[in-house]
Amino acid sequence: MTWRKTIRIERSRSGLPCVWERGGGATNTGAATIIADPEGRPKRAIYVRRKGSLSCGEHALIPVRIGDVVIEASHHRGDFDINVFRIVEVLNEEAVVEAIADFRNGEWAPQEPDGAIAEAVKAAQRKAMCYHCREPHYILRPEQ
Repeated sequence: MTWRKTIRIERSRSGLPCVWERGGGATNTGAATIIADPEGRPKRAIYVRRKGSLSCGEHALIPVRIGDVVIEASHHRGDFDINVFRIVEVLNEEAVVEAIADFRNGEWAPQEPDGAIAEAVKAAQRKAMCYHCREPHYILRPEQ
């Protein structure tokens, strides 16, 4: 079950590696990316977009580190495919992530996440279903 892939990261002005919370839904489809800390709790965003083309786009820029969880959810008419990854390495322009759980054809493998990671998965599903989503769903707001 353990497989790896790379995801694109952006660097903040101060050089922090970051990943965007992004996504949203259309009439019958949708996709979302959610970022959480190693236990599955929301992280503090350093930037939340409020202007421009927001629909199903990039909504919150979140700093990441090794151990953080990245959840990618997509659906077609409510039939979800979900990948839960853990960041294992941060490179210049990408991060290496390792699969820790996935949901296909109505089943979790190797097992369904629990605790806060399960809450993050639910947030990813809500965001993927959110019609023309224009805001983040699973963050701690930046201090104002």
